[in-house]
Amino acid sequence: MGAAILSADSMLVYRGMDIGTAKPSKEEIAEFSMGGVDIVTPAEEFSSGAWLRAAAVWARAIPASKPIIVTGGTGLYFSALLRGLDRKWSKPPPEYPVLDVDRAVLRERIARRLDEMYSGGLEDEKAALHREFPVWSRTASLAIGYREGDTKEKIFIRTCQLAKRQATWFRHQATPIWVAPTPEAVRACWLAHGPWTVQFQDAP
Repeated sequence: MGAAILSADSMLVYRGMDIGTAKPSKEEIAEFSMGGVDIVTPAEEFSSGAWLRAAAVWARAIPASKPIIVTGGTGLYFSALLRGLDRKWSKPPPEYPVLDVDRAVLRERIARRLDEMYSGGLEDEKAALHREFPVWSRTASLAIGYREGDTKEKIFIRTCQLAKRQATWFRHQATPIWVAPTPEAVRACWLAHGPWTVQFQDAP
């Protein structure tokens, strides 16, 4: 699609939190000029306003002719981008695509990804980060899989709960265009509805 990618994921902003957030590889980040990743350390607070400011700075470096795909599951980031901070919708929420994944399939994918995270060194990554940053910010401490005492079972349950909350948020706080999770369906949606026009503005 010739697009750059902006992550709207509240945990990809943290440097070093790679395995537990399923962060794209450095090669993928570079290939798609990906923004919204590796902005702060786990010791630093982060917010929707901080993300909006970082997104505006990043977007200025992207050529105007290059479309930007905003992707992720943090609904507050989408709200900040589409309507600004702390403002109610003055009209019906805009339509944008939401992947429609069967809940049973989603749970299976979460379990498989969790196996990959553990085999990829999640426990070692968590231990190293806590040694480097003994005190974490409130926002970073919310990261699933990085809390002290998190077990594989707890991570699975919390991730499934998060996925349910995300689906509920996009169902009620947006006007979703439900899209099957296949490359063909995503491309068809893009051709039929996108790209949308969004003005990136620095948060106050």
